[in-house]
Amino acid sequence: MVGVLRRMNALREKILWIRHGPGAAVLPPNVSRIHLEFAKRLNGGHMGPRKFWHENLPRLKLWNPQIPMIVNRREDTEGPATLTLYFRDAGAKDIEGTMIGSAADGSSKAPAPSEGERAVVIDIKGLHSEKILEEFMSKTNATTVHPTVQEEIELFELQDLRKRGEIDRKETRKMNEEKRKEKARLAVAMSEAAAIKAAAA
Repeated sequence: MVGVLRRMNALREKILWIRHGPGAAVLPPNVSRIHLEFAKRLNGGHMGPRKFWHENLPRLKLWNPQIPMIVNRREDTEGPATLTLYFRDAGAKDIEGTMIGSAADGSSKAPAPSEGERAVVIDIKGLHSEKILEEFMSKTNATTVHPTVQEEIELFELQDLRKRGEIDRKETRKMNEEKRKEKARLAVAMSEAAAIKAAAA
């Protein structure tokens, strides 16, 4: 039963993690798509873009499922790391044609803007993920999503559970260590007793 509760709390925490935090934002309707490009490896200034992809982009995708978000990862660390934002002009139709998918081999390059669309390219190489998000929010005029009162309570409860769990784990480790020491002392005492008995025989 404890295992089930632990898994349930972990799931609740994961849901709240993806729903809220840096990147939880609603984009305005003129944002038509997003393209992110960086290297797979962290060196060469690609750590921040990678962290943005791993931590912030899932939240953006959750809150903006209608906006295509393409990620192009590649091996070459010498190349650029860019975040391309596409904006639909007022009155322009939806983008037509085949949309490219994300790729891990560098093959999904940022496409040229379609008719009635403009692109803003942000050089994110060497930037921390917080700065990338700051630039993203500023350029798109996205609206941050804040937790509801109920979600705030849940977050507090989960944090409290985590703290108590850590205290319990420390206490358990301490008790187990004491048991191990006691067992070792008992083994030494029994060994000494056996040695005395053998010497007296």
